[in-house]
Amino acid sequence: MSNIPFQTINWDNISKEERPGETGTSWWQVLQLPGLRIRIVEYSAGYLADHWCRKGHIVHCLEGAFESEMATGEVFRMEKGMTYVVSDELSSHRSVSKEGVKLLIIDGDFLKLK
Repeated sequence: MSNIPFQTINWDNISKEERPGETGTSWWQVLQLPGLRIRIVEYSAGYLADHWCRKGHIVHCLEGAFESEMATGEVFRMEKGMTYVVSDELSSHRSVSKEGVKLLIIDGDFLKLK
């Protein structure tokens, strides 16, 4: 992990990048630091991720709700105020949002398997 000096993030100054899902759309605001990525991600109503993800994340639900589907068939409903965490390569998961959601997502080298 790199040393990251104190800094503030004004998300209003970080542009939104539009990314289509299998259905719906996501918008990403990304701050990339050495070994650490911090994002605000919004999913439209009717969003389904276009891939199964094996990357580790800390995901905190800021507004709305979504489901995290596991390739095993398990489904976890996440609502405002809830958080999940997983390390790289420990699950295949994808996001689904029926009504739309806003998330804070943190990932980076600290979630890699050792």
